[in-house]
Amino acid sequence: MPSIKLISALALAAGLSLPLSAMATDWTLDPAHSTLAFSGKQTGTPFSGHFGTFNGSISFDPTHPEAGHAHVTLAMASAVTGDQQRDGALPGKDWFNVAGFPSAVFDAQSFRAMGGNSYEAVGTLTIRGISKPVTLPFTLDINGTTAHAKGHLDLVRSDFGVGQGPWASGQWVSLNVGVDMDITAQRKP
Repeated sequence: MPSIKLISALALAAGLSLPLSAMATDWTLDPAHSTLAFSGKQTGTPFSGHFGTFNGSISFDPTHPEAGHAHVTLAMASAVTGDQQRDGALPGKDWFNVAGFPSAVFDAQSFRAMGGNSYEAVGTLTIRGISKPVTLPFTLDINGTTAHAKGHLDLVRSDFGVGQGPWASGQWVSLNVGVDMDITAQRKP
């Protein structure tokens, strides 16, 4: 007859062999109630815009944030700022080059608890085929089966090749870009 110690050790080993993702909760991104926005300055005047089309998968549990991951894809052609000239230029080769790079992708490999309802998503952002490590700070509130996250990330657009030719310097359009997320997701059953 096996001893209690052996049974306990086997149970512990079985629990440790579970993948960390088994500890995370899966969520469905709700694009209709979410916003992915960006902001910058053109000739010193602030402007903002947003992406109209994006989707993603999120696996996250606030009690085990390190076990989570996320994959969010943005359709770069869906960027709008409300300025006809700017909106006409953004999909072009000098800016997002949507013909060659139709999507931008954020892959969060893990999350970190920062205290209270504050977290960081640690991952990789890929724009125009250029991938860079990023850490996205965000707050998270969960109410029943609905999660609401808000975060802000500062980027340098030239790090991703956004703005070619005469737009490569910050002379006309600032190199610094802000990215804001306001995401709602529903817990998967």
